[in-house]
Amino acid sequence: MRLLTTPRNSTEAPGTWCCEFELSGDAPSRAVSAPAGQQQARVLVRLHGEPLGYLDLPLPSAGLDVGDLVRRAHAAFAPRIAAHLDQEAIEVEGRPAPAGEGCPNRVDSDGLVTVVVCTRERSAVLAVCLQRLQQLSHRDVEVLVVDNAPSDDSTRRVVEAAAATDPRIRYTREPRPGLSAARNRGLAEARGRHVLYTDDDVSVDLDWVQGVLRGFRRRPDVACVTGLVCTADITSPAEAYFDARAAAWSARTEPRLFDLAAERDGSTLYPYAPGLFGTGANFAFDRDHLRALGGFDEALGAGARTRGGEDIDVFVRVLRSGRAIAYEPAAIVWHHHRADDAALLAQLYGYGTGLSAFVAKYLLSRETRGEVLRRVVAGARRLATIPADTDARLGDQAVRPPGARRRELFGVAVGPLLYLGALRDVRRRAGDVAAAVC
Repeated sequence: MRLLTTPRNSTEAPGTWCCEFELSGDAPSRAVSAPAGQQQARVLVRLHGEPLGYLDLPLPSAGLDVGDLVRRAHAAFAPRIAAHLDQEAIEVEGRPAPAGEGCPNRVDSDGLVTVVVCTRERSAVLAVCLQRLQQLSHRDVEVLVVDNAPSDDSTRRVVEAAAATDPRIRYTREPRPGLSAARNRGLAEARGRHVLYTDDDVSVDLDWVQGVLRGFRRRPDVACVTGLVCTADITSPAEAYFDARAAAWSARTEPRLFDLAAERDGSTLYPYAPGLFGTGANFAFDRDHLRALGGFDEALGAGARTRGGEDIDVFVRVLRSGRAIAYEPAAIVWHHHRADDAALLAQLYGYGTGLSAFVAKYLLSRETRGEVLRRVVAGARRLATIPADTDARLGDQAVRPPGARRRELFGVAVGPLLYLGALRDVRRRAGDVAAAVC
């Protein structure tokens, strides 16, 4: 077991220690201490790197006992443990041995992959992110940092310092503001066959790339892989609320395939279903296919007026192009949520504007208008259930930030207008570029 992150403010109300436990190995049964002030533990149990599920446990003052964790894991995840070990032809009692040659999680190198990190003037956060990326177990990787519309050279300095000891890291600049524009810059400069995107405020698992490649190998037509986004720490009410809200992409540990043929979800919203496929903090693409789709819609996403929606949009376009999406939980990153109410409310507003801007885009298209209209009522009902579902996950500790619902619904109301304004912004910038070329 190891601690993934130290809570950022140990003086806040007692929270939940988020950590992981590898079931295999021969470590002795001993107590594992946790940070002071934590009363609960959320343990992601893994077998040869594959996530089996979570154990939510009270945290004794003496720490967690490894032997007790092993027993609880076997009780909770016995079918999945047996299925995994059957693939390796391993029979075992107690703690399984380390992964063998036949382990399904072992993936041979598939050549160079490109990891794209888009950032803007968050040099301290970026430095930590790069340190983690340098430790990835997959060595044939380039890390491309896209500096989005910077006003200073702080990001460049951090990247140059990291590149001085690791030439796999390189810097590029995208003058157009917006996350989608930055991602498109990364796509244009990527050298790897597969392009993996993550955010500067996440900690990637050391076998993250291996998990992504496993997703691409699940079927030849997979053009996009998404992964598990675990909560890194819960030390404030805002983090607890976001954690409960994000359960759609932080709690699923079973792999899935999605397409427009046999592998469909039962949701009436499918494929226009927010949160079903994954999130932009952890997704990867077949480089050539994403280029053929035209990359990301620059009228959507953080930094544009709409503040979001670009990840849902690209998922739908991948599926409508006839390709598949693989959700691969072994591709793990750990996300640091918004720690205070002000930041959380801004995030919820962006979720609202991004969602309705995405819907507006597909209503404006004659090709998809009918499909979206048939799902509007179901979508409104789903939106109405989110607060109750979130409160239910929080349980007795439910603390909804004041104004959270109102802020998000206001975002939903103004999102379509913001999308029209963002479209004008994109067209104006395109015209400026054309004029400059001429």
